[in-house]
Amino acid sequence: MRLILTTLIALNLGGMADAARADLASEKDINAGLLAVAAADKIRRECSDFSGRFWAARSYVNQLKGMASERGYTEAQIDAYVNDSAEQAKMRERRNAYFKSKGASNLDAASLCRLGREEIKNRSRIGSFLKAK
Repeated sequence: MRLILTTLIALNLGGMADAARADLASEKDINAGLLAVAAADKIRRECSDFSGRFWAARSYVNQLKGMASERGYTEAQIDAYVNDSAEQAKMRERRNAYFKSKGASNLDAASLCRLGREEIKNRSRIGSFLKAK
């Protein structure tokens, strides 16, 4: 999420932002994309075997933001959703569940390194944001 947070500017518009968060939470494809970025970012931070492909991730986040805009969300609504602490906690839970489903743990750097190598080998979305050193 840290990579996403540095890419997007936080704005909060109160009740309107709350409604947008609820709506954006139901956008499965956008949230799947955010999950991929969050997972790659965690792997990159925990495993010194990898660096991040920052520009690829930033470009992808901009594509996700564009998709949300095309669906009628304002930039302020998007930023409020991405920067909401409750939504960030939910994303960490989804990220950690993904790691667990792949036999890795967010608390075990070695397992994240192994997962990162698998993601790169499989040419997954997550792997596209990682670069082996």
